[in-house]
Amino acid sequence: MTTSALSSAAVIPPHPAKPDVGAAAATPAQDRRSERKWGKAVMDVGYAIIPSILLRAPRRLGLSPTQLAIVLVMAEFWWDPAKNPWPSKAELSNRLGLKERQLQRHIAELEKAGLITRRQRFIRGRKHTNEYDLSGLVAKLKALAPEFEKAKEDAKARRELVSTPAGRRPSTKTPA
Repeated sequence: MTTSALSSAAVIPPHPAKPDVGAAAATPAQDRRSERKWGKAVMDVGYAIIPSILLRAPRRLGLSPTQLAIVLVMAEFWWDPAKNPWPSKAELSNRLGLKERQLQRHIAELEKAGLITRRQRFIRGRKHTNEYDLSGLVAKLKALAPEFEKAKEDAKARRELVSTPAGRRPSTKTPA
């Protein structure tokens, strides 16, 4: 399907790009690399920072593909580390192509797994969209980080060992 064939109803308008408060801003060189990969027009729409561990270990976290998609969409709404995201169920459902009831079931499972906490929000005394605290997910990602760092270091050591001439390889024996 070509871009011109897409109806405007099929395109969900993004939120304007907001700086991540407290995080280092992307350098011009990083911006250019992203633009070379994705295109300037795409990057100008905005982006979200997603930890690689989340993308590499969804099964370790007990996430189904749909739950991973829900978490990724929620992360796009999380601009400020001091404020939890609060997308509406209608917005999440629309972006993911799920019925609201299906979305609610998946969110309940994420809550039961301790990955998110749902809190009701009220504005001027009236119930509003839920707020989603992702600190449980963040804690589980932090717990996995040392294991991923060790695997990264082990892979680097194996690459160095393979690239070092045989006569100059360090001893693999531990001293007694």
